[in-house]
Amino acid sequence: MSQTPRNPVTISDVARAAGVSTASVSSVINGRSRVSAATTARINAAIEELGYQINPTARMLRSGRTGAIGLVVPELNRPYFGQLATHLADELAATGRHLVVQRSGGSREQELAAASFARLRMYDGVIFSVVDLDAQELERLGFSTPVVLIGERSAEHRFDHVAMDNVGGSAQATRHLLERGARRIVLLGGDVHSGIDMTQLRTRGYTSALAERGLAVDVDLVVPLGVFDLEAGRSTVHSLVERGVEFDAVFAVTDVVALGALRGLAERGLRAPQDVQVIGFDNITEAAYSTPALTTVDPNKRDIARTALALLDERLNPGTAEIAPREITVDASLVVRESTLP
Repeated sequence: MSQTPRNPVTISDVARAAGVSTASVSSVINGRSRVSAATTARINAAIEELGYQINPTARMLRSGRTGAIGLVVPELNRPYFGQLATHLADELAATGRHLVVQRSGGSREQELAAASFARLRMYDGVIFSVVDLDAQELERLGFSTPVVLIGERSAEHRFDHVAMDNVGGSAQATRHLLERGARRIVLLGGDVHSGIDMTQLRTRGYTSALAERGLAVDVDLVVPLGVFDLEAGRSTVHSLVERGVEFDAVFAVTDVVALGALRGLAERGLRAPQDVQVIGFDNITEAAYSTPALTTVDPNKRDIARTALALLDERLNPGTAEIAPREITVDASLVVRESTLP
């Protein structure tokens, strides 16, 4: 025989059981210090006895919030962004909130369209990975909710910005190869032009590490790419071998390109790391499962997610509008695996 579902325990039930007002119960639940220690103990005992559970959705509605945080990224098919989104979703779930992901496409026009998308106004805040908008355009963007920028682009007078250490991480990768005897290091996806794009920043780290050893940059070894996918890494390795370019290591600016490069080397009968050492950047999950397992730079995606969310939450609190925008760079670290020599 089925039983009639029990009505959920309310704040009023807790107040009656503890012999206090509902305002006192609310103060204890929300962590406000308006109630004596003895009264707090009675309320907590009643909460435990009755099995009262806080309804985070109701709390957010009362506060005028939706419990949704938007994440705008250039692409959805890049492992880096998928794993970053997972870290953000996990952090939000712990506080009863959820993540909504939107693809911008990465071009200036698409990013402007994404920034003006009406649905963004429905979110409590937005974390925006910008690729193509410049600082002046970012300064002019109109958002009715707090925004934190991630990636290379920033607007120092308008938004908080969390960046990964592209330059430092790439310098670590290049030093690692040099310390293991490499001297002809291909930078796969490099860009020697000055600027703040991901490729240009990672090239800067590569060139600085070479300069530390007194080595000049060989422009034949800095190979730009139009796209950063597996096939680009594979086919570019084939092209280098066919052109007779001598190299003993490959530093690919993303793990995806590095995994493609490993495939290209194998197809050419070159062993990694014995013939050519290979290192990537991003520490995507797949990097640990290639053969050989890929040495990579870990930009610390979890710390990037936590830092961006902490800045966003601070902006959601009253009285923070006057705080100047912050610029935080999260340290990168090297993960050594089988694709470089011990």
